[in-house]
This record gives sequence, C-alpha cells and structure tokens, in this order.
Amino acid sequence: MEWREVVEHPSLQDLPFKIETNEWGEIVMTPATGTHGIYQSLINECFVKLKEKGSRSIIECPIQTSEGTKVADVAWGSAAFFKKHGFRVISFTESPEIVVEVKSPSNSLKRIEGKKQLYFEAGAKEVWFCDEDGEMHFFSLQGKLKRSELFKEFPERIELDLM
Repeated sequence: MEWREVVEHPSLQDLPFKIETNEWGEIVMTPATGTHGIYQSLINECFVKLKEKGSRSIIECPIQTSEGTKVADVAWGSAAFFKKHGFRVISFTESPEIVVEVKSPSNSLKRIEGKKQLYFEAGAKEVWFCDEDGEMHFFSLQGKLKRSELFKEFPERIELDLM
C-alpha cells in the first residue's frame, strides 16, 4: 500500500495503534501505551521551549525510508527544512534534522536500531532514543553522542513530572 492510501483508508482511522509500512508496503501496527504518549508530549514540550524561529516539532512524523514509511514518535525540523518541504505533506520524502523514538514494550531495541539507520539514510542529522526510564540517548551518523550537538540544552533525562 502507498502511504496516501493508508492515511485515507476509512477503516484505518482512529485505531489505537501506531501505523507504519514495511519495505513491501504492508501495514505494521504497534500498540501505544499511556507512558509512551506522555514521553512524546514531554519531549515535544522541550522542543517548543528551545525552538528557534521558523522551526517546528512534529509528533507522529511520517518519513519515507528505503523500507517503507516510518512514523517517528517526535521529530524536529528547522526553518530551512520546512521551507524546502512545506507543512502540508502526507509523508516527508526526507527526514527532518532530528528524529526521536520512544522505547515501549512493542518497540524493541532491535527495531529502534534498524529505524535509526533508516532515518540517517533519509537525511536525519541526529536520532535520539528515549528509554522506558526517560533517559535520552543521542546519536549522529558518526555514533553515540554525550548530548545533542543541535540542541545542547536538551535534557539528558525526561522526568515524568505529573504533579
């Protein structure tokens, strides 16, 4: 299936799953958890606080890769990225500069590691992982980073501060 067909298919609306496609155009669904969604929200809030003019964060960002459309939990694109790609897209043909995946019970480290390579191939400058304890792990194409080179102020740990 093409990504546009997935997005427009009436029976695939409002499912409690994250939908992606694999390299054969097959739909892959993974269930979401409340904790996963909270981490996505908190990471997005950090981007909003640190953003520069014209940049945007994207929750559930569809990115075309060599192995189908992957939906990053959170992504960040610069003003230059959005000037090139616009805002009204079904799926980005190139990755925004930063892509973030949040570890969940249905998203294994092996799967996340595979997505990391796909995001770099699609043009990501950094790929970040948030583990189940909120610890952030930052990567560039050259390997693991102590902290983000693009957002040096980004926290190394996301606290589930619900009070």
